[in-house]
Amino acid sequence: MKSLSSTGFAIFGAALIAITYGLARFAFGLFVPQIRDELALSTYVIGIIGSLPLISFLLATAVAPLITNRLGARYTAVLSGLFGVAGLMLISRAGDAMMLGSGVFSCGISTGLMMPALTAGMQAIVKRSMHGRVSSVMNAGTSIGLIVAVPTVLFMVGAWRLAYLSFAICAALGVMAAWLFLPSVSQITPANAAPPAPLRELPWSRLIRLTIFAFVMGFVSSAYWIFAPDLVVTLGGLSSASTGWLWLAVGIAGLGGAVAADLADRNNPPITHALMLMMLAASLVLLAASPAQTVLATFSALVFGLAYMSLTGLYLMTGIRLLPGRLSVGPVLPFMAVSLGQATGSPVVGALVNAFDYADAFSIFASLGILVAILSPFYPGHIYQVGDEEIVEEDTGLQAAYDHQLQNEEGEPLEDPEDPQDDAEQTADENADNNVTHSISLHPHSNRVRVYHGDTLLADTGAAIELREKGYPPRHYIPTADVEMSKLSVSATVTHCPFKGDSTYYSLPDLADIAWSYDHPNDDMDAIAGYLAFDADKVTERVE
Repeated sequence: MKSLSSTGFAIFGAALIAITYGLARFAFGLFVPQIRDELALSTYVIGIIGSLPLISFLLATAVAPLITNRLGARYTAVLSGLFGVAGLMLISRAGDAMMLGSGVFSCGISTGLMMPALTAGMQAIVKRSMHGRVSSVMNAGTSIGLIVAVPTVLFMVGAWRLAYLSFAICAALGVMAAWLFLPSVSQITPANAAPPAPLRELPWSRLIRLTIFAFVMGFVSSAYWIFAPDLVVTLGGLSSASTGWLWLAVGIAGLGGAVAADLADRNNPPITHALMLMMLAASLVLLAASPAQTVLATFSALVFGLAYMSLTGLYLMTGIRLLPGRLSVGPVLPFMAVSLGQATGSPVVGALVNAFDYADAFSIFASLGILVAILSPFYPGHIYQVGDEEIVEEDTGLQAAYDHQLQNEEGEPLEDPEDPQDDAEQTADENADNNVTHSISLHPHSNRVRVYHGDTLLADTGAAIELREKGYPPRHYIPTADVEMSKLSVSATVTHCPFKGDSTYYSLPDLADIAWSYDHPNDDMDAIAGYLAFDADKVTERVE
């Protein structure tokens, strides 16, 4: 596996999100006019098909934590990519509604699996103090994917099949990249993190309100995501190629959505929520009122992109903050509610267009958005902690939300651990900085190696690798298959060696940092991926 820095992981994650979210899911609406004409589909059928990737996204998101824990980040991301390749290929070959629906359904599964896989990888590679920034960059991938899709409409007019074939190739490249760059780690919960609150103690009132607001936003936004391009072509008489400018505007404005969401959380979330939901509703009205005017239609897309990405970012931060300690639920709950709203809204829009027309359907959805925006004072804002003398507001912003995602027994955010490397390791780092020659060699070790803590057997192998490093005693790296992993838990400790890479530490219930592994070692240390080394000062090693 290739080693990635935090910046490299953020860019890599954004690329995978661009493929699975931007190209495989949200780009569909861009091609609706061409697909509907060629396959002779009604707006109601398009509405049903448009809801399928949202339904499959919900199903995949519900089981993604289990799959990630079972397969690890790398294999879950590869599985996501394979569903994306299959779905995009099916769409490119679709000859009827059934095949088209199967393709978009498969794409929705791809979308639902990718973010949990990247989240598990981020926890293994990226320091917690960087999670907010890295997450913001990855979330921008949706907008990047939309921007990438635009040239296929502008310069490949009518060639939607070829466009989807090119998307499938991009997804295949993403599969190969995931195999090379993602660690094969599962979701990580540090051993010193406090357990999440019992279900009965969760802030159910706030969670219900968050879910309702997210659902309604998804419901209202479905009109734009699925039918905006078809509206300007059918009602406005614009060419199919001109719809590319709409999605380009959505993508560009969406890039600023993460910044706007962070500012919203830092100021007054209910008021900002009302403003953004009003803007989203206004974008629907503006598009329905001026579908023949390219400039106004494009402006409506800018408004929609900024409002939508800002709202999803705000929901993300609120979900994380309301569910500390629940790594698999906090970031996912609001997105599931948004997708459920979109899955529900898509066929409703199609039915309204069949019964009335585009202008009336979009106006009805905009009115619902405005009504709910008026109720935004009920949106769950900041959480306040009551002290003896005053009410203290918690830190705000995306990084603050991630800081509070994991807490210690005292309810304080977990901090990035101090580097526990001993003096000898620190000397090695200094030598590396000074370009002093450093020697590491790996040697297969055929003798039996057993590791004990007291009378408890922790590992028993005949396939160890002996790592000899200049200035240190030899270390036996043992295959994880020969280690009693059920007795160990992942520690909060993460260290970096300039020669081997980033390490993950493991603890016993009564003894911290007893072993470590390099799940994503540097290129010349690939042989120790999937192996553990034990601290000789804390265990007993017996070599026969």
